[in-house]
Amino acid sequence: MTRAAVVDVVRTPFAKGRESGSLAGVHPVDLLARCLTAIVERSGIAAEYIDDVIIGCSLPVAEQSGNIARNAVLAAGYPETVPAVSIDRKCGSFQQSMHFAAQGIISGAYDVAVAGGVEVMGLVPMKANRMGKDEKGPSFHRRYPAGLISQGVSAELIASRYNILRQQLDEYSLRSHQLADGAMKTTSKIASMVAIENSGRIVESDEGIRPTSTFEALSSLRPAFYSHEMAERFPEIEEWRITAGNSSQISDGAGAGLIVSEDFARENGLSVKGYLSNFSVVGDDPIMMLTGVIPATRKLLERSGLEIMDIDLFEVNEAFASVVLAYAKELEVPLDRLNVSGGAIAYGHPVGASGVRLFTQILDDLAQRGGGRGVVTMCESGGMANATLVEVTDG
Repeated sequence: MTRAAVVDVVRTPFAKGRESGSLAGVHPVDLLARCLTAIVERSGIAAEYIDDVIIGCSLPVAEQSGNIARNAVLAAGYPETVPAVSIDRKCGSFQQSMHFAAQGIISGAYDVAVAGGVEVMGLVPMKANRMGKDEKGPSFHRRYPAGLISQGVSAELIASRYNILRQQLDEYSLRSHQLADGAMKTTSKIASMVAIENSGRIVESDEGIRPTSTFEALSSLRPAFYSHEMAERFPEIEEWRITAGNSSQISDGAGAGLIVSEDFARENGLSVKGYLSNFSVVGDDPIMMLTGVIPATRKLLERSGLEIMDIDLFEVNEAFASVVLAYAKELEVPLDRLNVSGGAIAYGHPVGASGVRLFTQILDDLAQRGGGRGVVTMCESGGMANATLVEVTDG
C-alpha cells in the first residue's frame, strides 16, 4: 500500500487575536498564501505537480469566505490549473485537511497534495458566521431541549467528573508556557516558522508564550465561565476552576503541509519528515463536547493494532488544561510523553490552523529522539475529534 509521506509542514507565528496583535491587518488570504508559497519554495517542487489543495477554516465568512483555499492558491502564484477546496471541522479543520490529503495519496487519487489551515480570529470573531440566526433548527432543539453549552462549561464538567483540582490545572498551564519557551529556542522548531511582514515589521515569533508566568499569577485568576444558570443546571460543578490562564488563547495564524506518495518522493529526490499511517474521526457527547479525543485515540490504536505503550509521544490540543489531564488520566498516558514542547495554552489556538503546530512539533520531537510513533488528536466543537498516527523513521 502507498504510504502518505510528509515532506514539510510550515506555519506562521501565532499572534494574539486582537487589534493589537502582531498579525493584525494581514489579510487571511495573504497569511495563508505565504505558507503555500513557502511549502513549494522549501521543497523545490513545482506547484504544477500539486493535485489538490485542501484548506481548513472554521469561519469561512467575511475575509475568509468565497473558498479561501482557491483565493490563497491564486494569491500564492500557483498555476491556475491547481484546484483547491475549503473544509470546516471546527478546531480539527487543519488536521482533517491532512487526513483528506493523505487519504487521497494512499488511495492513489493524488500523487501530491497540500493541506493547510487558516484562522484570523482578531478579524473574523467566533460566531460571526451565525449572523444572529438560529443555526440548529426545530428538530435539533427537540432532541436537546435544554440546549448545548459553551466549551468553557464543558471544560468545567470534565474537571469535575475527573476530579481535577484547580491547582493541577494551573500547574499544568505553567508547564505549557515553560515547555513552549524552551522549545521555541531550538533551531529545529524555528525552522518550521514562516516569517510574516506586517506594516514594515517582521513577525517571526509566537506572541502568546509567557516565560515569566508564575503559579501564583495563574492561581489568582477568577473562573471565566461561571453563571448562575449553568451552576443550577450542573450542580455537580461544586467548584468552578476554568480560567483564562488554564484555557487556550484566541489567536491568528496559518500553516500548510506538503504530502506526497512514497514513489513521488523517491523519484524526485524529496526528503521525508515522516508518514501519516492511520486515521480516526469520532463523534461524542455534545455536552461533554471535548472528551472525543479519548475515543478517537482508542479507535486509532485499535485500527493500527497498537497500544498506549507503543506510542512514543502524544500531541493533545490544549483547548483547556482539563481536557489534557482527563485524557492522560483516562488512557494512562505519562505526562513526560504528552505535549512535551508545550501547547495551545501557551502558543494560542487559531482554530482552523491550530493543528499545524501539533504536527510540526510531533514530527520534530520524534526526529530529535531518533524516530518513533506519535499520536496527534484534537477535540472539536459539537463533540467530535480527529486522531492521526504519525511515524518518523531514523534516517
